[in-house]
Amino acid sequence: MTDTLVNLTVDPLGPHFGAEVRDLDLHRASDTDLAAVRAALVDRKVLFFADQRLDDDGQVRLGRRLGELTASHPVVGGVDAEHPEVYALDSADNGFADVWHTDVTFVARPPLGSILRAVTLPPSGGDTTWADSQLAYDSLAEPVRRLVDQLVAVHDGNREFGYYLAQRRGGRGSVWEGEVVTRLDPVEHPVVRVHPETGRRGIFVNPGFTSHIVGVSEAESRAILDLLYAHLTKPEHLVRHRWRPGDVAMWDNRSTAHYANRDYGTARRVVHRITLRGDRPRGPVDPWHGPETVRPPNHG
Repeated sequence: MTDTLVNLTVDPLGPHFGAEVRDLDLHRASDTDLAAVRAALVDRKVLFFADQRLDDDGQVRLGRRLGELTASHPVVGGVDAEHPEVYALDSADNGFADVWHTDVTFVARPPLGSILRAVTLPPSGGDTTWADSQLAYDSLAEPVRRLVDQLVAVHDGNREFGYYLAQRRGGRGSVWEGEVVTRLDPVEHPVVRVHPETGRRGIFVNPGFTSHIVGVSEAESRAILDLLYAHLTKPEHLVRHRWRPGDVAMWDNRSTAHYANRDYGTARRVVHRITLRGDRPRGPVDPWHGPETVRPPNHG
């Protein structure tokens, strides 16, 4: 079933999650087109655009029209001096993403969303899969939802990037939130995140950066996280994309996690990513105002 939003043609990939946007040239898109893209992004969570002609300059211009760009990454520098916002994931330089993660959750204000474009693709393999964290939350049993609504988790970038910062960047990373990153202090986020635009709740922990849950034993933390990871990545919560030259993917970092297959052997895979500045995650229990008084409808 195809939905048309203003001048935007959206082909849903499932009942609730993922869509292909057809016949839209992101390089020439109007403000009205991009407003519709932004609305579709919140609704469908991950969007795919085929046959695009973006280079690094065009990708940065697109990002600036959709929001405020961050540096390429808190630790990893931009693809070159002219594009400090562009993060290159190059398999020839250990640029893999073969662990389930949500982008940069190890900072106080993780990115709102990401825009990724294919640069060099292997002959086969290298697909990326996204998980719908809101659908996963909605399909948890009610007693489990009540439990995880109350929990807080620690996210630690040292697990993946501590060595890179110390050895490859000499202890000095990018300028992030106005300050040069010199260390990666763990941060706390709610295990369940309330989306700031829709009020929907989603699972907000990931194997890439979440180290443990606060206030419980190590065994309890591991058991809860393993349960949530297994549930988040159930097949009915996923969409998978097979990359083609010219493809661009765009996703809402506040309601998804993703994983890139590392199944292409010695072939090279290069993708370029930019991220939009986000806000501080809030959970169902606000430490300043207490529990939410209104719960959004179940979309499961």
